[in-house]
Amino acid sequence: MKPYLRNVLLFSAFLALGACAATAPASTGTTAPIDTAKTKPAQPLPAEDLGRYRPVFVAPKEVAAPVTKPAVAPTNHVNPQIEQRLRDQAYTNQNVKYAQGYRILAYVGLERDKAMSIRRSVISRYPDETDYLTFKQPVFRLYIGDYLTRLDAEQAMLRIRPLAPKAELESAQVVLNKTAF
Repeated sequence: MKPYLRNVLLFSAFLALGACAATAPASTGTTAPIDTAKTKPAQPLPAEDLGRYRPVFVAPKEVAAPVTKPAVAPTNHVNPQIEQRLRDQAYTNQNVKYAQGYRILAYVGLERDKAMSIRRSVISRYPDETDYLTFKQPVFRLYIGDYLTRLDAEQAMLRIRPLAPKAELESAQVVLNKTAF
């Protein structure tokens, strides 16, 4: 081996030993042998008593049976002012003729004869259904029924679908039938 290679290896070994010595615990002047045998750990110091800071809870009281209030018998007396308002509202409701609802659009097209044939077939099968045939040049539109809820309109559309295969629902102002209520 060459002498300078041996010096480099020795120098690096000294550096490693010096690094190990630097991490060792500092001695206080007297060198006592370090006991590496396993011993019981020292008892921890008693913790500070914090009991005076802990909250104190009172035990819950026993729940007594709920007190039942006597039932109040309803009376049929209506305040005269409320009675007048109810009469006014009923009178106003009598004058309402239209509401937001649904109609079935059974036909849209240019042929009047086709619209009339669908109309005749629907009315012959369901005479209670109302129909509305409108013409806005050049298109004919055939609407069937006045339905307040979508559910009613869907059920009617299922009945009418065999007669008008391209039928669809449309939201519209519908006529209220007061006799149905």
